[in-house]
Amino acid sequence: MNETMVCAVGRVATQPVYREMASGPSARFRLAVTARYWDREKNTWTDGHTNFFTVWANRQLATNTAASLTVGEPVIVQGRLKVRTDVREGHSWTSADIDAVSIGHDLAWGTSAFRRAGKAETAPAPIHPEPNWETSPHGSTEPAEPAGQRRPESAVLT
Repeated sequence: MNETMVCAVGRVATQPVYREMASGPSARFRLAVTARYWDREKNTWTDGHTNFFTVWANRQLATNTAASLTVGEPVIVQGRLKVRTDVREGHSWTSADIDAVSIGHDLAWGTSAFRRAGKAETAPAPIHPEPNWETSPHGSTEPAEPAGQRRPESAVLT
C-alpha cells in the first residue's frame, strides 16, 4: 500500500495530550505551519497562510513527545499524512493528521539537549575524543595522540 509521507516544519500550537491506551501510549498535539514570503512592496518578510495539522505519536515516541515539547517550540515532524472528512452536526469537516514516525526540535532556531529515554539513571559514559588520524610526528602510520592526551613516557616509541 502506498502512503503519503510528509515532512512538516512548524511550531507546536497546543500542549501535547498524553494518554495510556490499551494498545500503548499515545500523544497528540496541533502543529502550526506558516508559509513566509518576501513582500517586495513592503521590503520585508510577511506571514502567509497557516496550516494546522494534528500530529499523532504512539508508543515510545508518544512518551518522549509528551516529555519534550511545549507550546511555541519549533519542530520538524515526519510521518504519514491522513486527510479525513467527517460530517458533524450537519457540517462537513476536513482535517489533516500526521501519524508521526519522527519528531524533533528544529535546531535552526535554538539548541536542544538529547537524553536517551527508558534507562535508569546511570553515570554518563566517559567522553573519548576523536583520534587525530594524521601521521604522527615519528613518521608512523598509527594515529597521532588525540589533543590533550599523551602516552606515558615508557610507551613512546623511539
